[in-house]
Amino acid sequence: MRVFVALNIPEEVRKSLAQLVAQLRPACKTARWARVEGLHVTLKFIGETPLEKLEMIKTALSSIPSRAPIPINFQGFGFFPSERRPRVLWAGVEAGPDLSELAKAVEMALDAVGIPRDTRPFAPHLTLARFESPRGLDVLQSVIHNAGSRDFGRTTATEFHLYQSVLKRGGAEYTQLATFSFAEGRPA
Repeated sequence: MRVFVALNIPEEVRKSLAQLVAQLRPACKTARWARVEGLHVTLKFIGETPLEKLEMIKTALSSIPSRAPIPINFQGFGFFPSERRPRVLWAGVEAGPDLSELAKAVEMALDAVGIPRDTRPFAPHLTLARFESPRGLDVLQSVIHNAGSRDFGRTTATEFHLYQSVLKRGGAEYTQLATFSFAEGRPA
């Protein structure tokens, strides 16, 4: 079973991003565009996991100590690893250090059950598209530059989720397996 840990995003943010994707999609037909309904802020990609390890993962995630709710702004977009050689188009996720601290707590909790820590630094974002070739990117980059900066909305995160990811021909399909409340004074 392929699993990951993530934050949900609000419906109004999804709608705003759907409008952007609808505007950008015709500019680069060679891109693999993400399904907006599946967008999330990944805290930790775990990957293929035996079913018998799932309960250990849930127990580890439920042990993460309470903390304050995390305000998050969704704004701007850019490319990984760079605009000159893009592999991913992303929408920005801006939050204070509490979001990085939550991701670090998830890493530590899962490390205790034998899931290796990520070697790359935590870089919260929403993946909008992936590119396998540079065809059409010049037009897309021009459209993005002309679009200017965008604000997609805000939320205050109080919980995170364990998801299963099933890769299908039309894109990944996600199923929520468990929810973990992390904000102080919030019910689990």
